[in-house]
Amino acid sequence: MTDTIDSPALPTRRAALTGLAAASALAALPGGASAQSASPPAAAAEPPLRTLTAAPAKARLRPAPALDSEIWAFDGATPGPTLRIRQGEALRLELLNNTSGPLSLHWHGLRGDAAMDGVGGFSQPAIAPGERFTYRLKPPDSGTILYRPLVLGGAAEPAGRGLSGLLVVEEPEPPPVTLDLPVLVTDWLLGDDNAVQPFAPDSPAVAAAGRLGSWVTVNGAAPPQRVPVAPGARVRLRLANACNARIMRLRFDGIKAVVIAVDGQPTESFEPVRSQLPFAPGTRYDLLVDMPAEAGATAIVTALVGSGVPLVRLVTEGTARPVSTAPMALKANPTLPAAVRLQDAVRPQIVIEGGAKLGADLKLDMASVDPARPWRLNGGVGDAAGKPLFSVKRGTPIVLAIDNRTAFLQPLHVHGHCFRLLHPLDDGWEPYFLDTVQIPDGKRLHIAFIAENPGRWLISSTVLERFDRGLWTWFEVT
Repeated sequence: MTDTIDSPALPTRRAALTGLAAASALAALPGGASAQSASPPAAAAEPPLRTLTAAPAKARLRPAPALDSEIWAFDGATPGPTLRIRQGEALRLELLNNTSGPLSLHWHGLRGDAAMDGVGGFSQPAIAPGERFTYRLKPPDSGTILYRPLVLGGAAEPAGRGLSGLLVVEEPEPPPVTLDLPVLVTDWLLGDDNAVQPFAPDSPAVAAAGRLGSWVTVNGAAPPQRVPVAPGARVRLRLANACNARIMRLRFDGIKAVVIAVDGQPTESFEPVRSQLPFAPGTRYDLLVDMPAEAGATAIVTALVGSGVPLVRLVTEGTARPVSTAPMALKANPTLPAAVRLQDAVRPQIVIEGGAKLGADLKLDMASVDPARPWRLNGGVGDAAGKPLFSVKRGTPIVLAIDNRTAFLQPLHVHGHCFRLLHPLDDGWEPYFLDTVQIPDGKRLHIAFIAENPGRWLISSTVLERFDRGLWTWFEVT
């Protein structure tokens, strides 16, 4: 792998989304149990407190004999620890900020309490250096959740210095596998001396693709990550993109990869079209892979960046295992609506403008950029004290039109909710749930969801340099 990475071609909507299969119909939650006596119920015991410390650290990002890089880390490592709980369990996590900047932790894909959404300056005060904040989470869904800093005006630097990790909410009956492997992909902008390069919020990159790194790591180490597994083993891969801005595609070589969840939500299992998947910042996939029965077989997950970067190399070694015959599928999470009544929907609109323009020579024209507001959403920038994009009663169906009038693909994340991607004529929807959507340059898409989670919620760019410059808005559910 070279240290210089070319920006990949942006996928079209059809190439990005073709092949995602139908999610199962969802059952309603049962009602709560009644009290058994007149005595007041005993208070539920809080789960044990776990502390996560963010602080400067050193890590060898490039292969030896490269020097260590000065980074920020959770509990001394990048990525931070993979936090695991079972569906229905609670997590009590104290974040101690020993870095030099303000922090918070957003839980990308968690439909929880708005006060715990982790947007510093919006859902909570940012955690100042030397201070701490306790998150109390009880995810209603199983799934793979990305956690990383999200502070208004200050998310790009802590994330670009290495602060990210995964929360895994395990199913009550997870599919039997030999190995459950989290795979967190990050890129780093490093100099020849392996130092993380300065963060320049006013650099031209902010009005273009964002901060594209020069080096990719997998679970904090130089790729590919070599993983020995038994012949015939079934492996669950939990793939997550924690890059600041790197939009890429993944290719699966030497294996039949079967997707069982998208953005943490189970979907009817399917094989990726042409063995490829779109992979924007914030995106997560759960896949199952059955390894060949013979020793010495190799399966590779490759990022289509530049000439291609192998990320994970599964190699069969040792004593063979019986090939699994269990279904390659997850049960649907029972708390999401099976349908959205489009005819009753409130229909707000987002128009994204700004960024560098393509000139006649097909090069970016940076002179066309407004340095004060390089990105605009509905003519302005995010304002926590301003008016919401919309304010609705709980249970209101929403059809949101997103019009991308820029020269760049725009990934947007809806906080606290999952949505459907509508067909072009609004006559139906793609049969899977997402929390992050990619809107191709010059295109207009519609998403639909039920505003069922009370509170104030962001709709935010997952390219963190754009987020820091105001490419976000918010809505309210009362």
